[in-house]
Amino acid sequence: MKRIWLVPGLVLLWTLSAFAQDYDPNWLGTFSIIARDAKTGELGEGVQSKAFAPGNRAVHVKGGVGVIAHQASANPMYGELGLQLLESGMTPQQALDFMLRADAGRESRQVSILDNQGRGATFTGTQPNDWKGGRCGPNYCVQANIMVGPQVVDALEKSFLGSENSGKTLAERLMDALDAGQAAGGDARGVQGAALVVARPAYQDPNVWNDRVVDLRVDDSKNPFAELRRLLNMTISATLITQANQKANNGDVPGGLKLAQDAVAKSPENDNAYVALASIQLKANQKAQALTTLKKAVELNPANKRQLPKNNNFKGIVDDPEFKKIFGY
Repeated sequence: MKRIWLVPGLVLLWTLSAFAQDYDPNWLGTFSIIARDAKTGELGEGVQSKAFAPGNRAVHVKGGVGVIAHQASANPMYGELGLQLLESGMTPQQALDFMLRADAGRESRQVSILDNQGRGATFTGTQPNDWKGGRCGPNYCVQANIMVGPQVVDALEKSFLGSENSGKTLAERLMDALDAGQAAGGDARGVQGAALVVARPAYQDPNVWNDRVVDLRVDDSKNPFAELRRLLNMTISATLITQANQKANNGDVPGGLKLAQDAVAKSPENDNAYVALASIQLKANQKAQALTTLKKAVELNPANKRQLPKNNNFKGIVDDPEFKKIFGY
C-alpha cells in the first residue's frame, strides 16, 4: 500500500512497508541526548548502546535544520523523512505526529526531534523494554530504553543544563552528558557502541563545505565512553593546531605557541600536535625546545623520521647535529 502526502514545498511518496521491517525491538536499547547550542546554533547528538555501531543508524542531523534520534526498533526513515518535514516548515511535533500516523510499527519506536529553534518533541512506544522514557526542554531532548532506571535520563538532563555557561563546546557538553548517564547506571545490558555528531548551521562559513563539526563513532568497545572521549580530544587538538598555525603565520607567535601547547595537552598521543608545536617553537627562537618536541613526535610516530626532514618548517635545522641524531642520518 502506498500513499502520497503533499507537504508545503514537498511531495512525498512513502511506502508504509518501509516501516514494517522485522527489527529486533531490543536491538537499539539506547540512551541518547540531542541538543542545540543557543549561542552557536550548532545541533548535535550523543548516543550509547549495548549494540554494535549504533551511530550508523540512530543519528540524523542537518546543520541549520534539526537533529533526530530514533532508537529501540530504529528506522532511518524517521531521520531521513523527519529532516525533510522540518525543512518543509513543520514543527518537530507536527513532523513526529505525521510520521507516527503512517507507522504501523510505531509502538516499537522511540523517537525525539529537535529543530534549529530549539523546539523538541519526543515519543516512546509501549513495546520497548523498561526502563524507557524521554522528555524535551528548550534546546534538548533526552531519551532512553532498556535502562537501569529513570535516573539515566535525569543525569543526561542535569549534566546538559548544568554545563550551559561552562564555556565548553556542544560536543564536550554532549560527551559529559553521556558520561553522566553511564555513571547513573546506563544501559541495563552493558556497553558496546557510541557516537557523537555535531553540525554547524549550514553555510555559516563559506570556506567550509560541509556542516560537520564533530563526527565520531565507536562501533565496538569494552569502554566506548573512554574511546569516544579520546577521539573527541584528538578532534579538539586538531582544531587547536589549525588555530595555532593561523596565529603564528599571521605574526602572533606567542598566541600560536599557547594554542599549540594546548593542542598537545588536549591529546598527548597526537604526534601532529608535537610537530606543530615544534614548528612554532622555532619561530619563537626556541630551538632546544623544538628539538625535544620533535623527538617526542618521532617516538609517537616513527614515520615522522622519514617525513619531517623534508618539511620546509624545519629546513633551518636539518644540519643541526641534534636534529641528525633524532632522525638517524
